[in-house]
Amino acid sequence: MKGEKFLKEVTVEIVLKQKDDKEEIIIEALLDSGMIELVMSSEFVRKNKFKKKKLDRPIYVRNMNGTLNYKGLIEYTVKVELFYKEHKERIEINMIKQ
Repeated sequence: MKGEKFLKEVTVEIVLKQKDDKEEIIIEALLDSGMIELVMSSEFVRKNKFKKKKLDRPIYVRNMNGTLNYKGLIEYTVKVELFYKEHKERIEINMIKQ
């Protein structure tokens, strides 16, 4: 329709793997979602058998409007190796409840 703006999601294919694990997971990652931190769902962590680590202090999650997110705090993180084309990086991704 004339005058309407449509937002297009931009995704890239990346590979995730835990340090001592031989199995790699290929996923589509959303770019520029407005999030400040990297996150993955507790369901994704469970399905892919990632090892999670409890944070020393939980992280409060706020919505775009500043209110606290009803899903609660981020209490766990997952350490992974991220591969994109020729780039490799070890990162920690926060786990959100699903």
